[in-house]
Amino acid sequence: QQPRRAYKRRSIAIIMMVTYHLLFDLVYFGVADIAVTSGFWRAFALTCACTFVFLVGLSLHISRERAIQKGVEGKALMRKFLMRGAFILALGCGITLVTWYVIGGGYILFGILHLIGLSICLAPLFFSLQKKNLMAGVIVLALGLVVTGTVGPLWLAWLGIHPAGFYSVDYEPLIPWFGLVLMGLGTGAYLYPGGRPLRQIQQPCPPVTSLLAAAGRHSLLIYIIHQPILILIMVVAGIIPPGTVGIF
Repeated sequence: QQPRRAYKRRSIAIIMMVTYHLLFDLVYFGVADIAVTSGFWRAFALTCACTFVFLVGLSLHISRERAIQKGVEGKALMRKFLMRGAFILALGCGITLVTWYVIGGGYILFGILHLIGLSICLAPLFFSLQKKNLMAGVIVLALGLVVTGTVGPLWLAWLGIHPAGFYSVDYEPLIPWFGLVLMGLGTGAYLYPGGRPLRQIQQPCPPVTSLLAAAGRHSLLIYIIHQPILILIMVVAGIIPPGTVGIF
């Protein structure tokens, strides 16, 4: 299994994500007047997303190293990540359909799940670069400065190219976001050589660490179910009327 510290970092990003989405929902349904798309909360959301995507790359390095130690290499290793990435990408496509039906305009065309799924599929092509992935990540991020704002057909939205006036409530195109995944891969090569942490911490972990690690291990499940649960809680609590949400 991956080191507990890696899970803990991921769980902190998850807590940040749930917090921001709760505030976003309150604004979206007209319950609160909070500037979630600018200022502090916009920076908070970007920090959360960047942390989460970076840790995807870090975790991919650890997962790859652990798989090799178990004798999974070559085509078997590539198949492992292709299957995992395709599964998450399929979940992302499901989110696209659900948000298209529920919210219509602004539906999620290529959000965080799409990005993670495709990034996992592409990761085996970059594993051999190891620490050089840091530089590769910088190049992709720099490429984002060129691509961002480029007008083009909607089918190129996954690359960061889209029609003028395009809007989505969750949009993380491959360029530049894959650059953060690559930087995570490169950082993992430095901090977790052979899939093991560079420094072992011997002190006993406080109980909260186990809770955070548990959340980190189930980050995908939490990501998928947290929004319906938040909305359901708000409906049951009477914060938003049932008719406001198309699925209730």
